[in-house]
Amino acid sequence: MTHRIILFRGMNTGGVRAPVGEQRAMAEAMGLKNPRTLAASGNLVVESGKGAEALEADIETAMEKTFGLKVAAMVRTPEQWAKLIAANPFPREAAAHPAKVVAMVMKEGVKPGGLEAVQALARNGERVEAVGDVLFFWFPDGQGQSEIFKKATPRMLGMGTGRNWNTVLKLGEMAGAV
Repeated sequence: MTHRIILFRGMNTGGVRAPVGEQRAMAEAMGLKNPRTLAASGNLVVESGKGAEALEADIETAMEKTFGLKVAAMVRTPEQWAKLIAANPFPREAAAHPAKVVAMVMKEGVKPGGLEAVQALARNGERVEAVGDVLFFWFPDGQGQSEIFKKATPRMLGMGTGRNWNTVLKLGEMAGAV
């Protein structure tokens, strides 16, 4: 049994709500061990022996059954998370401004042409790089003002969910990946 990092797409946005205490209770009812949440933004760390795809399907089913929410879940092992951290193409930026670097974990990879389409939206020093199934963003002026943030959709990129570098590192600590 090992840690699993579970990321929910769109949690606590647009009316999608699931109280963290109830998320932990749901995880326990599923037989997952030691469930912990980070903030109220769709981050859950558990201990499980299940593979990522099976756990994703089980979590998505449980979220719909428990909360009536049809949300995508992305599951990563500590080893995968450590590789994500090591692969960050913007390490200096992340060290200086961790809230302005975002790692978007993709459920089934980046759609063909998605990287180029989102790179074309970059302005004012913004940068986007893909490493495996993760898109890394550098938003020097913050993501709230970015055309990327406003226009990059699952239709363009594929299904994914982003976390700023502070959250990436905290989840890594929780799962023993750093």
